[in-house]
Amino acid sequence: MNTCAALDKNFASTMASYNKWMNRRLYDVVATLDDETRKKDMGAFFKSVHGTLNHILLADKIWMGRFVQDPFSAKALSEELYADFNELRSERAKQDQRIVEWAVGLSAEELAEDLRFKPVTAAQEKVLPMWLVVTHFFNHQTHHRGQITTLLMQLGIDPGATDLPVMPRSE
Repeated sequence: MNTCAALDKNFASTMASYNKWMNRRLYDVVATLDDETRKKDMGAFFKSVHGTLNHILLADKIWMGRFVQDPFSAKALSEELYADFNELRSERAKQDQRIVEWAVGLSAEELAEDLRFKPVTAAQEKVLPMWLVVTHFFNHQTHHRGQITTLLMQLGIDPGATDLPVMPRSE
């Protein structure tokens, strides 16, 4: 498959901006919850709103480490990075800016290469096209933010529109 047809740097930079915009909006909503509610086990894969936010950041750090050859290791995908919500939020904002800067600099040549990595959940190294793992990276974030919006709705909180076309063009 032609890399340019599958994915280009415009896709990556648009998705990085969307990721940053949605995370900022979602964290603003989640900040209105008390710590007990944020950490309440609501039956989600990563149990709670806080646990799911933590997982997204952890996975982003792992993937970004692979992308920029600066490995970030984790023992498990549920490993808690920050118990304190404000610290988690601050680190999320830093990571989002890092992702935006990386995506803007991503080249078609890089997207055409393969990425070698060892999954956290498997012993055997994988080799996949970079365009595919970049697509997965952004899809993974969106998937878990969708879980959080469902948890918020279960708490009676409408997180508002989350669709990509709703993002302000200035992002």
